[in-house]
Amino acid sequence: MVREAGHLLLEGGQKFPSLLMDEQGSTRRFTVEARSTDTFGRVLCAARDQHFVVDGPVQNGCPGEAVTPPEIFLAGVATCGVELLQVIARDELIPLRSVGAQIEGWIDRDHPVRTDVMVFNGARLKLSLDGVTREQAVDLVEKFKSR
Repeated sequence: MVREAGHLLLEGGQKFPSLLMDEQGSTRRFTVEARSTDTFGRVLCAARDQHFVVDGPVQNGCPGEAVTPPEIFLAGVATCGVELLQVIARDELIPLRSVGAQIEGWIDRDHPVRTDVMVFNGARLKLSLDGVTREQAVDLVEKFKSR
């Protein structure tokens, strides 16, 4: 991969726009791009200089081999929780050794939350914190929930 005038050159000479995280004052902007590939239902995504593949689900006639859009969305929520808990613990000088997260989301097509766009009916995030007391864990989670 090579940078060229605002683009990333991928293997085979494919160009992909260069992506940046822009931070001005208290506003943080993040850009992720996605484009179709030669395989129906397979999408190449890029965030900054990182690339990853997302597949549509088998139910839509897509490969379903790579992570799917709902899974990548849920992964974003779970990773945000893990990272933010680490940051809060560091800032509070709490000796957090590790954080784990498991998130489950569900979509009930027979009982949609909205009729104009597909959204999750619900989600459940389970967190496990190691190296802290129960009181510290509760405090960290409450601070995470308020951010």
